[in-house]
Amino acid sequence: MDMRTLGRVDIEVSPVGFGCWAIGGPFAHPTREPLGWGEVDDEESIRAVRRAVELGVTFFDTADVYGAGHSERVLGQALAGIRDQVVIATKWGNTFDESTRTMYDKDSSVEYVHKAVRASLDRLGTDYIDLYQLHFDTTADVALPLREACEDLVREGLIRSYAWSTDTPSSAELFSEGEHCAAVQHELSVLHDAPEMLELCERADLASINRTPLGMGILGRRDTTRPATGADIRTLPPSWLRFFDKGGVPAPEWWDKVSAIRDVLQSDGRTLAQGALAWIWARSPRTVPIPGFRTVAQAEENAAAMAHGPLSAEQMAEIAKLLDD
Repeated sequence: MDMRTLGRVDIEVSPVGFGCWAIGGPFAHPTREPLGWGEVDDEESIRAVRRAVELGVTFFDTADVYGAGHSERVLGQALAGIRDQVVIATKWGNTFDESTRTMYDKDSSVEYVHKAVRASLDRLGTDYIDLYQLHFDTTADVALPLREACEDLVREGLIRSYAWSTDTPSSAELFSEGEHCAAVQHELSVLHDAPEMLELCERADLASINRTPLGMGILGRRDTTRPATGADIRTLPPSWLRFFDKGGVPAPEWWDKVSAIRDVLQSDGRTLAQGALAWIWARSPRTVPIPGFRTVAQAEENAAAMAHGPLSAEQMAEIAKLLDD
């Protein structure tokens, strides 16, 4: 598959990126509801990142709050010595305590942007970030100074470009008016289309960075026989994590949809996860899905999706019909 470009800033990335939320390990609200994806093996995470690079993956997306700083630290270790071969995206806006692995609140001040970016650079072990992303929704009067702060960071050489992680098209459009805005990160999967956001990306010349491309695992490795457990956010899913019921099992209405389209997604030798990624690539040449991973095997499966490429127009039409029935 052809490389993707991050909007107007001409940064090239692989067609699939890797989302690094899961490798941050456990963290939680002050009330101890889980926010991570359960326990992880840092050495396995590092091996998985390096294997992904070997297989042609060049884009890694994390956030300072994932694992309360731990994801950035693990990613930085994994990319030590090969930083110039990859593109790193991270996010800011949530306050947290690394020592207790606790996320607290949001800080929308310009002063916090300058503090947060330097802390991320330190954890990642790098002197610049390729794509820096606002990590919460807010109003235009709050967002505009943050956009200008990002322009200041570009001028300082601390970041190369910026974006907003949001599912609100008007918010993404506001950031897109900034000179060095390169993308919008938003939800997109075969279970959740986002036509307005894709239209904006085309109109504003932005990359479409796609979170939850595997529906938090329901389009990959999680089924009704494998509930999430322990410190996994899916055990007590918040309202926006609609694909799972309490207890970490797929919600029946969504599992029925996956069952209906499974055969099409798995056609041509693809796994279910690879088919879900192929659907996203067929939606727009601007898309860069960022599936999560915790093991070398998962990294290999996700990277191998690139060899299959996007679904055909006929397969896309068949899936649309099955989901409408």
